[in-house]
Amino acid sequence: MSPLLVLLGVIAVGLLVGRISIFGISLGTSAILFVALLAGHREMSIPDGIGTLGLALFVYCVGISAGPTFFRGLASQGRMMATLGGLIVMTGVCVAAAASKIFDLPADLTGGLMAGALTSTPALGAITEAVEQPANVAVGFGVAYPIGIVVVVLFVQLAIKFGKREPTAAAGQDGNSSSSQSESSDLSDIKRRSVQIINPAIVGRRPGQVEVFKDSGCQISRVQVDSRWLPLAPDYAFRLDDHVMLVGADSDLHRVADTLGVIITDEEAILDADHQRKILVVTSPEIYGHTLQELRLRSRYGVTVARIRRHEMEFVPSGRTRIEFGDTLTLVGESANLAKIQGVVGHRPRALNETDLLSLVVGLAVGILVGRVSLQLGEMSLSLGIAGGPLMVGLILGHFRRIGPIRGSYPPAAQMLMTEGGLALFLADAGIHAGTGIAPVLAEHGPVLCLVAAAIVCVPLMVGYCVSRFVFKLTLFQSLGATCGGMTSTPGLAVLTTATESSQPVTSYVAAYPVALVTITILGPLLVELLNAIL
Repeated sequence: MSPLLVLLGVIAVGLLVGRISIFGISLGTSAILFVALLAGHREMSIPDGIGTLGLALFVYCVGISAGPTFFRGLASQGRMMATLGGLIVMTGVCVAAAASKIFDLPADLTGGLMAGALTSTPALGAITEAVEQPANVAVGFGVAYPIGIVVVVLFVQLAIKFGKREPTAAAGQDGNSSSSQSESSDLSDIKRRSVQIINPAIVGRRPGQVEVFKDSGCQISRVQVDSRWLPLAPDYAFRLDDHVMLVGADSDLHRVADTLGVIITDEEAILDADHQRKILVVTSPEIYGHTLQELRLRSRYGVTVARIRRHEMEFVPSGRTRIEFGDTLTLVGESANLAKIQGVVGHRPRALNETDLLSLVVGLAVGILVGRVSLQLGEMSLSLGIAGGPLMVGLILGHFRRIGPIRGSYPPAAQMLMTEGGLALFLADAGIHAGTGIAPVLAEHGPVLCLVAAAIVCVPLMVGYCVSRFVFKLTLFQSLGATCGGMTSTPGLAVLTTATESSQPVTSYVAAYPVALVTITILGPLLVELLNAIL
């Protein structure tokens, strides 16, 4: 069969298998590896070199995605979560090294077990590229990956059932959460309600002076004047019997409405006029990095930030929400005010919806060159390789967003396609090459591999959770969110988000995940080098 057809067939079947959900758990793109292992065992082949290209593209896009939060997380209020992410990964590395010594496992097989147990495909790529015979890496990953998913999901479910729950803090008040993520993805169910002001305590006060707006995911975007919904004026103050349009998450909306007065309609068909609304993407340093409370956009420019779209999630901000580069803001205001603020905030979305192919090619090339630079440490020669080089360059470009003419940001759809496409090519290549040797490895080490994989999952999981709960004194959902981030377990986070409306799991996960992702990608190859030197 044509190698190209084999490649496409393996990817297609893998993606179909990855969609199968059992008790809410699915393998996703990683299912391609298992299909490829079977195809390789049957002596099928794919075009040479395709996996190297896929790996470079995948880790580069991972760096671009993690860059905006990785460095800021280390220096912000999320440093506690970032510390947990790094601690969990380093614990996993230590357990893997000890297991390799105790059970006399090959270094490459141990590296694959660690990457699979921590469900990290970037680490799989980095370790595969760093060894001379990568087949064992993929076999170890294939054994440990399902164990890593199932154990974390079961642990989260048991912790939620039997753990002690504390009252959840309002989004943005959590001092241990990343401030840039205080709004949470559970605010995606946005509603609009018309509210009549009947509370005399707020009469004469501006919305920003009412305490409930500082911490809730709600905003007032319009006021009704002569049966018309008009944008709030910069000096608007509440008056008795005013009708205002309240926009926010359903979970917060009724609480805020009770403070203001009464909801007079459950109609959702209150339409914004196009000339009174503008969607802009934040690219100006005058805007990003500041909270809405600090920016005072309504008093300075006469506009209200009704919604923010970030990482494919739309939410209504609070006064404590910190604006990030690339946020898509829905602004409501008079036409003249909207035109005035456009140059302050940034650009229309169309300006950032174009994929700069030249920046992609140059960034990848620079990353590959950086990966080839080697550092001599005694008898050991260390280099970032085809995985570490593009990852580091992607992190730097993702953080600064632009260095000279080279852009470090891509439209979300394009970036997702490049990330998933690169991963699919790499997994297909790794599985095909490992499939020919999977039977002897499993015959020799089968039960031991499962035992070691379970140890690499359980020990870091318990260490991360206990440190977060009893040393850092985090809440149950903060601890579980950070632990899932340190284990790079998206299925674990999914269980958390369905169990609570609190923003704590998401904010903790987002702060811990990038650090864990980068740490394991760097330490994975170093572990293999160390084990080879010792063994």
